[in-house]
Amino acid sequence: METLDKDLRSIQEVRNLIKKAKEAQARLATMSQEQIDAIVKAIADAGYQNREKLAKMANEETGFGRWQDKIIKNAFASKQVYDSIKDMKTVGVLKEDKAHKVMEVAVPVGVIAGLIPSTNPTSTVIYKALIALKAGNSIVFSPHPNALKCILETVKIISEAAVQAGCPEGAIAVMSVPTIQGTDQLMKHDDVALILATGGTAMVKAAYSSGTPAIGVGPGNGPAFIEKSANIPLAVKRIMDSKTFDNGTICASEQSVVVEACSKDAVIAEFKKQGAYFLSAEEAAQLGKFIMRANGTMNPQIVGRSVEHIAKLANLDIPAGTRVLIAEENRVGRNVPYSREKLAPILAFYTEDSWEAACERCIEILNGEGAGHTMVIHSENEEIVREFALKKPVSRLLVNTPGTLGGIGATTAIAPALTLGCGAVGGSSTSDNISPLNLLNIRRVAYGLREMEDLAEKPAAQTGAASIDLGDKEQLINLIVKRILAEM
Repeated sequence: METLDKDLRSIQEVRNLIKKAKEAQARLATMSQEQIDAIVKAIADAGYQNREKLAKMANEETGFGRWQDKIIKNAFASKQVYDSIKDMKTVGVLKEDKAHKVMEVAVPVGVIAGLIPSTNPTSTVIYKALIALKAGNSIVFSPHPNALKCILETVKIISEAAVQAGCPEGAIAVMSVPTIQGTDQLMKHDDVALILATGGTAMVKAAYSSGTPAIGVGPGNGPAFIEKSANIPLAVKRIMDSKTFDNGTICASEQSVVVEACSKDAVIAEFKKQGAYFLSAEEAAQLGKFIMRANGTMNPQIVGRSVEHIAKLANLDIPAGTRVLIAEENRVGRNVPYSREKLAPILAFYTEDSWEAACERCIEILNGEGAGHTMVIHSENEEIVREFALKKPVSRLLVNTPGTLGGIGATTAIAPALTLGCGAVGGSSTSDNISPLNLLNIRRVAYGLREMEDLAEKPAAQTGAASIDLGDKEQLINLIVKRILAEM
Protein backbone atom coordinates (compact mmCIF):
# COMPACT_ATOMS: atom_id res chain seq x y z
CA MET A 1 0.00 0.00 0.00
CA GLU A 2 1.37 3.38 -1.03
CA THR A 3 1.97 5.84 1.80
CA LEU A 4 1.55 9.54 1.08
CA ASP A 5 4.24 11.98 2.13
CA LYS A 6 3.44 14.13 5.15
CA ASP A 7 2.97 17.28 3.10
CA LEU A 8 0.53 15.51 0.74
CA ARG A 9 -1.43 14.09 3.68
CA SER A 10 -1.58 17.57 5.17
CA ILE A 11 -2.86 19.11 1.94
CA GLN A 12 -5.54 16.43 1.52
CA GLU A 13 -6.61 16.79 5.13
CA VAL A 14 -7.02 20.54 4.68
CA ARG A 15 -9.17 20.04 1.59
CA ASN A 16 -11.39 17.60 3.47
CA LEU A 17 -11.72 19.93 6.47
CA ILE A 18 -12.58 22.91 4.27
CA LYS A 19 -15.26 20.92 2.45
CA LYS A 20 -16.95 19.96 5.72
CA ALA A 21 -16.51 23.47 7.12
CA LYS A 22 -18.19 24.99 4.07
CA GLU A 23 -21.16 22.63 4.43
CA ALA A 24 -21.37 23.41 8.14
CA GLN A 25 -21.22 27.14 7.52
CA ALA A 26 -24.11 26.94 5.05
CA ARG A 27 -26.20 25.54 7.92
CA LEU A 28 -24.93 28.14 10.39
CA ALA A 29 -26.03 30.86 7.98
CA THR A 30 -29.65 29.72 8.32
CA MET A 31 -29.68 29.77 12.12
CA SER A 32 -31.32 32.37 14.32
CA GLN A 33 -29.51 34.64 16.71
CA GLU A 34 -30.75 32.50 19.60
CA GLN A 35 -29.35 29.32 18.07
CA ILE A 36 -25.97 30.94 17.36
CA ASP A 37 -25.85 32.36 20.88
CA ALA A 38 -26.50 28.94 22.41
CA ILE A 39 -23.55 27.49 20.46
CA VAL A 40 -21.28 30.36 21.49
CA LYS A 41 -22.22 29.97 25.15
CA ALA A 42 -21.43 26.25 25.01
CA ILE A 43 -17.97 26.98 23.58
CA ALA A 44 -17.29 29.58 26.28
CA ASP A 45 -18.48 27.30 29.08
CA ALA A 46 -16.36 24.39 27.84
CA GLY A 47 -13.27 26.58 27.53
CA TYR A 48 -13.76 28.00 31.00
CA GLN A 49 -14.43 24.64 32.64
CA ASN A 50 -11.20 23.22 31.14
CA ARG A 51 -9.08 26.34 31.66
CA GLU A 52 -6.66 24.71 34.10
CA LYS A 53 -6.24 21.45 32.21
CA LEU A 54 -5.53 23.26 28.94
CA ALA A 55 -3.16 25.73 30.62
CA LYS A 56 -1.04 22.93 32.03
CA MET A 57 -1.02 21.11 28.69
CA ALA A 58 0.15 24.24 26.86
CA ASN A 59 2.90 24.95 29.39
CA GLU A 60 4.12 21.35 29.42
CA GLU A 61 4.18 21.01 25.64
CA THR A 62 5.72 24.37 24.69
CA GLY A 63 7.78 25.22 27.76
CA PHE A 64 6.56 28.81 27.40
CA GLY A 65 5.21 30.94 30.21
CA ARG A 66 3.62 29.89 33.48
CA TRP A 67 0.61 27.57 33.62
CA GLN A 68 -0.89 29.65 36.44
CA ASP A 69 -1.01 32.68 34.14
CA LYS A 70 -2.24 30.58 31.22
CA ILE A 71 -5.28 29.71 33.37
CA ILE A 72 -6.04 33.43 33.53
CA LYS A 73 -5.60 33.73 29.75
CA ASN A 74 -7.95 30.80 29.12
CA ALA A 75 -10.49 32.32 31.51
CA PHE A 76 -10.15 35.67 29.74
CA ALA A 77 -10.51 34.07 26.29
CA SER A 78 -13.65 32.23 27.31
CA LYS A 79 -15.49 34.16 30.02
CA GLN A 80 -14.46 37.79 29.46
CA VAL A 81 -14.59 37.58 25.66
CA TYR A 82 -17.96 35.84 25.89
CA ASP A 83 -19.37 38.47 28.25
CA SER A 84 -18.33 41.20 25.80
CA ILE A 85 -20.05 39.60 22.78
CA LYS A 86 -23.01 37.66 24.22
CA ASP A 87 -25.51 40.48 23.62
CA MET A 88 -23.99 41.55 20.31
CA LYS A 89 -26.42 41.39 17.37
CA THR A 90 -24.74 39.44 14.56
CA VAL A 91 -27.62 37.73 12.72
CA GLY A 92 -30.24 39.27 10.45
CA VAL A 93 -31.08 42.97 10.61
CA LEU A 94 -28.47 44.84 12.63
CA LYS A 95 -29.84 48.36 12.29
CA GLU A 96 -32.69 50.14 10.58
CA ASP A 97 -32.77 53.88 9.92
CA LYS A 98 -36.38 54.61 9.01
CA ALA A 99 -35.81 58.33 8.54
CA HIS A 100 -33.18 57.79 5.83
CA LYS A 101 -34.61 54.43 4.71
CA VAL A 102 -31.41 52.40 5.14
CA MET A 103 -31.29 48.91 6.66
CA GLU A 104 -28.12 46.98 7.58
CA VAL A 105 -28.09 43.18 7.40
CA ALA A 106 -25.36 40.89 8.80
CA VAL A 107 -23.75 38.51 6.31
CA PRO A 108 -21.22 35.89 7.51
CA VAL A 109 -17.98 35.86 5.53
CA GLY A 110 -17.91 32.03 5.32
CA VAL A 111 -15.03 29.71 6.16
CA ILE A 112 -12.24 31.30 8.21
CA ALA A 113 -8.66 30.06 8.43
CA GLY A 114 -7.38 30.51 11.98
CA LEU A 115 -3.59 30.50 12.39
CA ILE A 116 -2.56 29.71 15.98
CA PRO A 117 0.79 30.61 17.66
CA SER A 118 2.68 28.51 20.19
CA THR A 119 2.90 31.37 22.71
CA ASN A 120 -0.84 31.57 23.43
CA PRO A 121 -2.20 28.37 21.85
CA THR A 122 -5.24 27.26 23.86
CA SER A 123 -6.54 30.73 24.70
CA THR A 124 -6.27 31.86 21.06
CA VAL A 125 -8.24 28.81 19.85
CA ILE A 126 -11.06 29.49 22.32
CA TYR A 127 -11.14 33.19 21.45
CA LYS A 128 -11.09 32.73 17.67
CA ALA A 129 -13.75 30.02 17.77
CA LEU A 130 -16.01 32.28 19.82
CA ILE A 131 -15.79 35.31 17.56
CA ALA A 132 -15.97 33.25 14.34
CA LEU A 133 -19.07 31.28 15.36
CA LYS A 134 -20.75 34.35 16.86
CA ALA A 135 -20.60 35.93 13.39
CA GLY A 136 -22.05 32.77 11.78
CA ASN A 137 -18.78 31.51 10.31
CA SER A 138 -17.01 28.16 10.49
CA ILE A 139 -13.29 28.03 11.27
CA VAL A 140 -10.42 25.69 10.38
CA PHE A 141 -7.33 26.01 12.56
CA SER A 142 -3.72 25.69 11.48
CA PRO A 143 -1.84 24.89 14.70
CA HIS A 144 1.77 25.69 15.45
CA PRO A 145 3.55 22.29 15.38
CA ASN A 146 5.17 22.97 18.77
CA ALA A 147 1.75 23.27 20.40
CA LEU A 148 -0.11 20.63 18.41
CA LYS A 149 -1.31 18.41 21.28
CA CYS A 150 -2.82 21.17 23.41
CA ILE A 151 -4.44 22.80 20.36
CA LEU A 152 -5.97 19.50 19.22
CA GLU A 153 -7.35 18.94 22.73
CA THR A 154 -8.79 22.45 22.90
CA VAL A 155 -10.55 22.04 19.57
CA LYS A 156 -11.88 18.63 20.64
CA ILE A 157 -13.33 20.06 23.85
CA ILE A 158 -15.00 23.12 22.38
CA SER A 159 -16.21 21.44 19.17
CA GLU A 160 -17.90 18.63 21.09
CA ALA A 161 -19.61 21.19 23.33
CA ALA A 162 -20.69 23.20 20.29
CA VAL A 163 -22.18 20.15 18.54
CA GLN A 164 -24.16 19.26 21.66
CA ALA A 165 -25.59 22.78 21.55
CA GLY A 166 -26.75 22.36 17.94
CA CYS A 167 -23.65 23.33 15.96
CA PRO A 168 -23.13 21.48 12.67
CA GLU A 169 -20.19 19.06 12.77
CA GLY A 170 -17.13 20.38 11.00
CA ALA A 171 -17.79 24.02 11.89
CA ILE A 172 -14.78 24.00 14.24
CA ALA A 173 -11.92 21.98 12.76
CA VAL A 174 -8.16 21.66 13.06
CA MET A 175 -5.30 20.24 11.03
CA SER A 176 -3.82 17.19 12.75
CA VAL A 177 -0.92 17.08 10.26
CA PRO A 178 0.39 20.64 10.23
CA THR A 179 2.90 21.44 7.51
CA ILE A 180 3.88 24.57 5.63
CA GLN A 181 2.33 23.10 2.49
CA GLY A 182 -0.93 22.30 4.28
CA THR A 183 -1.18 25.76 5.80
CA ASP A 184 -0.44 27.29 2.40
CA GLN A 185 -3.31 25.26 0.93
CA LEU A 186 -5.58 26.44 3.75
CA MET A 187 -4.77 30.10 3.16
CA LYS A 188 -5.08 29.94 -0.64
CA HIS A 189 -8.11 27.64 -0.99
CA ASP A 190 -10.96 29.17 -2.99
CA ASP A 191 -13.51 28.22 -0.32
CA VAL A 192 -11.68 30.05 2.47
CA ALA A 193 -13.10 33.55 2.76
CA LEU A 194 -10.82 35.12 5.35
CA ILE A 195 -7.58 34.44 7.22
CA LEU A 196 -7.32 35.36 10.90
CA ALA A 197 -3.57 35.31 11.49
CA THR A 198 -1.83 35.49 14.86
CA GLY A 199 1.84 34.59 14.97
CA GLY A 200 5.26 35.61 13.74
CA THR A 201 5.99 38.25 11.11
CA ALA A 202 6.68 35.63 8.40
CA MET A 203 3.32 33.94 8.99
CA VAL A 204 1.40 37.21 8.89
CA LYS A 205 3.16 38.29 5.68
CA ALA A 206 2.34 34.92 4.12
CA ALA A 207 -1.30 35.43 5.04
CA TYR A 208 -1.43 38.87 3.42
CA SER A 209 0.39 37.52 0.34
CA SER A 210 -1.95 34.56 -0.12
CA GLY A 211 -4.53 36.35 -2.24
CA THR A 212 -7.20 35.68 0.41
CA PRO A 213 -8.50 38.58 2.51
CA ALA A 214 -6.67 38.54 5.85
CA ILE A 215 -6.63 40.11 9.28
CA GLY A 216 -3.15 39.83 10.75
CA VAL A 217 -1.07 41.49 13.41
CA GLY A 218 2.50 42.68 13.32
CA PRO A 219 5.05 42.47 16.13
CA GLY A 220 4.55 44.38 19.35
CA ASN A 221 7.41 46.44 20.76
CA GLY A 222 5.64 48.80 23.09
CA PRO A 223 7.61 51.29 25.17
CA ALA A 224 6.30 52.40 28.57
CA PHE A 225 6.90 56.05 29.44
CA ILE A 226 6.90 56.93 33.15
CA GLU A 227 6.27 60.68 33.10
CA LYS A 228 7.43 62.66 36.16
CA SER A 229 3.89 63.26 37.46
CA ALA A 230 3.20 59.51 37.64
CA ASN A 231 2.75 57.52 40.82
CA ILE A 232 6.14 55.85 40.44
CA PRO A 233 5.63 52.85 42.77
CA LEU A 234 2.30 52.05 41.11
CA ALA A 235 3.67 52.56 37.59
CA VAL A 236 6.58 50.21 38.30
CA LYS A 237 4.24 47.64 39.85
CA ARG A 238 2.04 47.68 36.74
CA ILE A 239 5.03 47.26 34.42
CA MET A 240 6.48 44.44 36.53
CA ASP A 241 3.12 42.66 36.74
CA SER A 242 2.69 42.99 33.00
CA LYS A 243 6.19 41.93 31.96
CA THR A 244 6.20 38.88 34.23
CA PHE A 245 2.67 37.75 33.26
CA ASP A 246 3.12 34.40 31.50
CA ASN A 247 6.80 35.36 31.20
CA GLY A 248 6.03 38.12 28.70
CA THR A 249 4.44 36.04 25.93
CA ILE A 250 1.65 38.51 25.10
CA CYS A 251 2.70 40.89 22.32
CA ALA A 252 1.18 43.93 24.07
CA SER A 253 3.65 43.57 26.96
CA GLU A 254 6.13 46.37 27.59
CA GLN A 255 9.49 46.00 25.87
CA SER A 256 11.26 49.11 27.12
CA VAL A 257 10.92 51.79 29.81
CA VAL A 258 11.50 55.47 29.07
CA VAL A 259 11.98 58.00 31.90
CA GLU A 260 12.94 61.63 32.34
CA ALA A 261 16.37 62.38 33.85
CA CYS A 262 14.76 64.14 36.82
CA SER A 263 13.00 60.94 37.94
CA LYS A 264 15.56 58.36 36.81
CA ASP A 265 17.01 57.59 40.25
CA ALA A 266 13.59 57.21 41.87
CA VAL A 267 12.37 54.90 39.11
CA ILE A 268 15.49 52.71 39.23
CA ALA A 269 15.28 52.46 43.02
CA GLU A 270 11.63 51.39 42.77
CA PHE A 271 12.34 48.78 40.10
CA LYS A 272 15.08 47.29 42.27
CA LYS A 273 12.75 47.35 45.27
CA GLN A 274 10.17 45.36 43.31
CA GLY A 275 12.59 42.68 42.10
CA ALA A 276 14.22 44.00 38.93
CA TYR A 277 17.93 43.46 38.32
CA PHE A 278 19.86 46.10 36.35
CA LEU A 279 22.55 44.47 34.24
CA SER A 280 26.03 45.94 34.09
CA ALA A 281 27.33 46.95 30.66
CA GLU A 282 29.25 43.67 30.45
CA GLU A 283 26.26 41.58 31.53
CA ALA A 284 23.98 43.42 29.10
CA ALA A 285 26.35 42.66 26.22
CA GLN A 286 26.52 39.02 27.30
CA LEU A 287 22.73 38.62 27.41
CA GLY A 288 22.26 40.69 24.25
CA LYS A 289 23.88 37.91 22.21
CA PHE A 290 20.97 35.60 23.10
CA ILE A 291 18.06 37.96 22.37
CA MET A 292 18.24 37.89 18.58
CA ARG A 293 19.39 35.28 16.09
CA ALA A 294 21.82 36.03 13.28
CA ASN A 295 18.92 36.53 10.83
CA GLY A 296 17.46 39.30 13.02
CA THR A 297 14.56 37.30 14.44
CA MET A 298 13.84 36.72 18.12
CA ASN A 299 15.68 33.79 19.66
CA PRO A 300 13.06 31.15 20.58
CA GLN A 301 15.34 30.00 23.42
CA ILE A 302 14.31 33.04 25.48
CA VAL A 303 10.64 33.29 24.49
CA GLY A 304 8.34 32.81 27.46
CA ARG A 305 11.17 31.57 29.66
CA SER A 306 11.80 32.44 33.27
CA VAL A 307 14.49 34.84 34.44
CA GLU A 308 16.39 31.93 35.95
CA HIS A 309 16.37 29.99 32.68
CA ILE A 310 17.52 33.02 30.67
CA ALA A 311 20.29 33.86 33.15
CA LYS A 312 21.56 30.30 33.01
CA LEU A 313 21.46 30.35 29.22
CA ALA A 314 23.60 33.52 29.16
CA ASN A 315 25.81 32.34 32.04
CA LEU A 316 24.78 35.25 34.27
CA ASP A 317 24.91 35.27 38.05
CA ILE A 318 21.82 37.13 39.26
CA PRO A 319 20.26 37.57 42.73
CA ALA A 320 17.70 35.01 43.88
CA GLY A 321 14.15 36.25 43.45
CA THR A 322 14.89 38.43 40.43
CA ARG A 323 11.70 39.01 38.44
CA VAL A 324 12.88 41.06 35.45
CA LEU A 325 16.24 41.79 33.80
CA ILE A 326 16.82 45.42 32.75
CA ALA A 327 19.57 46.86 30.56
CA GLU A 328 20.21 50.59 30.20
CA GLU A 329 20.24 51.59 26.52
CA ASN A 330 20.60 54.75 24.43
CA ARG A 331 20.37 53.31 20.92
CA VAL A 332 17.57 52.04 18.68
CA GLY A 333 17.96 49.84 15.64
CA ARG A 334 17.62 46.44 14.06
CA ASN A 335 21.04 45.46 15.45
CA VAL A 336 20.27 46.77 18.93
CA PRO A 337 18.60 43.75 20.58
CA TYR A 338 17.25 45.57 23.64
CA SER A 339 15.34 47.99 21.41
CA ARG A 340 13.52 45.08 19.75
CA GLU A 341 10.53 42.94 20.79
CA LYS A 342 11.49 40.51 23.55
CA LEU A 343 8.72 38.07 24.55
CA ALA A 344 10.49 37.38 27.82
CA PRO A 345 11.02 39.16 31.17
CA ILE A 346 13.68 41.50 29.72
CA LEU A 347 13.37 45.30 29.44
CA ALA A 348 15.41 48.12 27.92
CA PHE A 349 15.75 51.32 29.97
CA TYR A 350 16.06 54.75 28.30
CA THR A 351 16.64 58.12 29.98
CA GLU A 352 15.71 61.41 28.26
CA ASP A 353 16.04 65.06 29.32
CA SER A 354 12.36 65.98 28.92
CA TRP A 355 8.96 64.53 28.14
CA GLU A 356 9.27 65.93 24.63
CA ALA A 357 12.50 64.00 24.10
CA ALA A 358 10.86 60.92 25.64
CA CYS A 359 8.02 61.31 23.17
CA GLU A 360 10.45 61.31 20.25
CA ARG A 361 12.34 58.33 21.69
CA CYS A 362 9.11 56.32 21.92
CA ILE A 363 8.32 57.15 18.29
CA GLU A 364 11.82 56.06 17.27
CA ILE A 365 11.43 52.74 19.11
CA LEU A 366 8.03 52.11 17.52
CA ASN A 367 9.17 53.00 14.02
CA GLY A 368 12.09 50.62 14.48
CA GLU A 369 9.67 47.80 15.30
CA GLY A 370 6.12 47.61 16.55
CA ALA A 371 4.51 50.54 14.72
CA GLY A 372 0.74 50.37 14.92
CA HIS A 373 0.60 48.09 17.94
CA THR A 374 0.64 49.35 21.55
CA MET A 375 2.42 51.64 23.98
CA VAL A 376 1.84 52.71 27.58
CA ILE A 377 2.14 56.02 29.40
CA HIS A 378 2.04 56.44 33.18
CA SER A 379 1.12 60.05 33.96
CA GLU A 380 -1.26 62.30 35.87
CA ASN A 381 -0.78 65.10 33.33
CA GLU A 382 -3.71 64.99 30.91
CA GLU A 383 -2.11 67.46 28.53
CA ILE A 384 0.95 65.26 28.05
CA VAL A 385 -1.27 62.19 27.63
CA ARG A 386 -3.13 64.09 24.92
CA GLU A 387 0.12 65.02 23.18
CA PHE A 388 1.14 61.36 23.15
CA ALA A 389 -2.29 60.38 21.84
CA LEU A 390 -1.97 62.80 18.93
CA LYS A 391 1.53 61.72 17.86
CA LYS A 392 2.24 58.09 18.65
CA PRO A 393 2.08 55.61 15.72
CA VAL A 394 0.07 53.02 17.69
CA SER A 395 -3.45 51.64 17.67
CA ARG A 396 -3.63 51.42 21.46
CA LEU A 397 -2.22 54.09 23.79
CA LEU A 398 -2.74 52.72 27.28
CA VAL A 399 -2.77 55.05 30.26
CA ASN A 400 -1.91 53.98 33.83
CA THR A 401 -2.44 50.25 33.26
CA PRO A 402 -0.33 47.15 32.55
CA GLY A 403 0.40 46.84 28.82
CA THR A 404 -0.29 43.11 28.65
CA LEU A 405 -3.72 43.17 30.23
CA GLY A 406 -4.68 46.65 29.06
CA GLY A 407 -3.94 45.94 25.41
CA ILE A 408 -6.13 42.84 25.28
CA GLY A 409 -8.98 44.63 27.05
CA ALA A 410 -8.73 42.85 30.40
CA THR A 411 -8.02 45.98 32.49
CA THR A 412 -9.42 48.55 30.03
CA ALA A 413 -12.77 49.07 28.31
CA ILE A 414 -11.57 48.26 24.78
CA ALA A 415 -12.84 45.06 23.15
CA PRO A 416 -11.48 41.92 24.87
CA ALA A 417 -9.38 40.18 22.22
CA LEU A 418 -6.24 38.14 21.60
CA THR A 419 -5.75 39.41 18.05
CA LEU A 420 -4.80 43.09 18.08
CA GLY A 421 -4.88 44.93 14.77
CA CYS A 422 -1.97 47.27 14.00
CA GLY A 423 -3.56 49.45 11.33
CA ALA A 424 -1.99 50.41 8.01
CA VAL A 425 1.17 51.77 9.67
CA GLY A 426 1.76 48.30 11.13
CA GLY A 427 0.91 46.44 7.94
CA SER A 428 -2.51 45.33 9.16
CA SER A 429 -5.94 45.71 7.58
CA THR A 430 -7.48 47.14 10.76
CA SER A 431 -6.48 48.85 14.00
CA ASP A 432 -9.26 47.16 16.00
CA ASN A 433 -9.13 44.61 18.75
CA ILE A 434 -10.73 41.92 16.60
CA SER A 435 -14.34 41.05 17.47
CA PRO A 436 -17.21 39.27 15.65
CA LEU A 437 -18.02 42.55 13.91
CA ASN A 438 -14.71 42.25 12.03
CA LEU A 439 -15.75 38.80 10.79
CA LEU A 440 -18.98 39.63 9.02
CA ASN A 441 -19.98 41.75 6.07
CA ILE A 442 -22.82 44.23 6.13
CA ARG A 443 -25.42 44.29 3.38
CA ARG A 444 -27.04 47.71 3.14
CA VAL A 445 -30.61 47.96 1.88
CA ALA A 446 -31.20 51.53 0.75
CA TYR A 447 -34.47 53.02 -0.57
CA GLY A 448 -34.40 55.81 -3.14
CA LEU A 449 -35.04 59.28 -1.74
CA ARG A 450 -34.39 61.44 -4.82
CA GLU A 451 -34.90 61.20 -8.56
CA MET A 452 -32.28 61.92 -11.19
CA GLU A 453 -33.87 65.26 -11.96
CA ASP A 454 -33.30 66.32 -8.36
CA LEU A 455 -29.56 65.88 -8.79
CA ALA A 456 -29.21 68.20 -11.79
CA GLU A 457 -28.27 71.83 -11.16
CA LYS A 458 -31.03 74.24 -12.15
CA PRO A 459 -30.19 77.04 -14.63
CA ALA A 460 -29.63 80.52 -13.17
CA ALA A 461 -32.82 81.82 -14.82
CA GLN A 462 -34.93 79.30 -12.87
CA THR A 463 -33.38 80.20 -9.55
CA GLY A 464 -33.72 83.95 -10.10
CA ALA A 465 -30.03 84.46 -9.60
CA ALA A 466 -27.96 86.56 -11.96
CA SER A 467 -24.88 84.97 -13.41
CA ILE A 468 -21.97 87.30 -12.78
CA ASP A 469 -18.25 87.12 -12.61
CA LEU A 470 -17.37 87.91 -8.99
CA GLY A 471 -13.94 88.86 -10.18
CA ASP A 472 -15.45 91.82 -12.14
CA LYS A 473 -15.89 94.49 -9.42
CA GLU A 474 -17.50 97.05 -11.80
CA GLN A 475 -20.17 94.58 -12.92
CA LEU A 476 -20.93 93.70 -9.27
CA ILE A 477 -21.23 97.34 -8.23
CA ASN A 478 -23.59 98.15 -11.15
CA LEU A 479 -25.80 95.19 -10.27
CA ILE A 480 -26.06 96.30 -6.62
CA VAL A 481 -26.94 99.87 -7.65
CA LYS A 482 -29.66 98.66 -10.03
CA ARG A 483 -31.24 96.52 -7.29
CA ILE A 484 -31.18 99.43 -4.82
CA LEU A 485 -32.84 101.79 -7.33
CA ALA A 486 -35.46 99.17 -8.18
CA GLU A 487 -36.47 98.88 -4.53
CA MET A 488 -36.83 102.67 -3.98
